[in-house]
Amino acid sequence: MTETTPLMIAGRAYGSRLLVGTGKYRDLDQTRTAIVASGAEIVTVAIRRTNIGQNPDEPNLLDVIPPDQFTLLPNTAGCYTAADAVRTCQLARELLDGHTLVKLEVLGDPKTLYPDMPATLAAAETLVKDGFQVMVYCTDDPIACKRLEELGCVAVMPLAAPIGSGLGIQNRYNILTIVENAGVPIIVDAGVGTASDAAIAMELGCDGVLMNTAIAEARDPVLMASAMRKGIEAGREAFLAGRMPRRRYASASSPLEGLSG
Repeated sequence: MTETTPLMIAGRAYGSRLLVGTGKYRDLDQTRTAIVASGAEIVTVAIRRTNIGQNPDEPNLLDVIPPDQFTLLPNTAGCYTAADAVRTCQLARELLDGHTLVKLEVLGDPKTLYPDMPATLAAAETLVKDGFQVMVYCTDDPIACKRLEELGCVAVMPLAAPIGSGLGIQNRYNILTIVENAGVPIIVDAGVGTASDAAIAMELGCDGVLMNTAIAEARDPVLMASAMRKGIEAGREAFLAGRMPRRRYASASSPLEGLSG
């Protein structure tokens, strides 16, 4: 494994390990400029909130994020039942000419936007059986994450913290356990606030990070997108390099043996 090893999702290779969303930007021009600055190749789109052709009289996101330049990842944001999530993925497949790569999220309540895991598991099982390639937003529960992998999800996406909170990774040990036991890509989703949060996720061994609010709500979204790109790259290189051990006491940078006098 080297720093040039691509991110593999559903049999396709990606050079960038940063995945980004399209919501909360000032306008479509800023959306495109920030996404280009991030270097992301996978861009997630909320089907229930974004026009990708279903409303012909409104601005179309695909005009600025064309599918021939980016891998679109339709998501089920705003769905609170397994049935709604499944229907939303089926709509995305129709709108995008048979596209089957989707991001599943089934929310538990509108205040925390925390995932409803029983509903998420049920929707994931249905979608996989229907031929979808499912990337799934979930809690940072190692058991639930393994179960989603066993159901056939192509990537598991545990939260770092609640959606849009910017709190960073709140339970590093759970994320580390999930990574250590995974046979599919683990992508931290939700809760990242700044570039150091992204770097920490990558240093833990995650395969990638998905974010939206941290970039879109920054004072300068385009500059933050660039910072996130660098944070992802630095964290990945640090993981591959292998950090020094933590020690309770000082350890001299220069060896003491062989000093004259």
